Amino acid sequence: MEFQLNKLDCWNESRKLAVNVYQLLKKFPIEERYALCDQLRRAVISISSNIAEGNGRISTKEQIHFLEIAYGSIMEVYSQLQLAVDLGYITDDDFNVVKPNISNTSRLVSGLRASKIARLQH
Repeated sequence: MEFQLNKLDCWNESRKLAVNVYQLLKKFPIEERYALCDQLRRAVISISSNIAEGNGRISTKEQIHFLEIAYGSIMEVYSQLQLAVDLGYITDDDFNVVKPNISNTSRLVSGLRASKIARLQH
């Protein structure tokens, strides 16, 4: 059984982002394992989870709401990774590898949200 979720580019891209962030977390110092690492894990998992939950809702307004939460989590991941650079846990190069993935996920979530808003207005 294949779910429609598999056809959502934003969901697939957000899963790639989660894998990339998990790879970066291996570079963090051990003392951050239960602090910034844990927060980053929750935020990056929240993206695909909220896309999925919204996709499972019947109401377009609810779908939009969950996409907005996913977008907020994308911004949270971006901010936390920038902080990791500032703290010297990862390099600018490490962050630059993940930035296109963050940008693509953001763009795709925003696009899906905009299309759902347009549907509501018609």
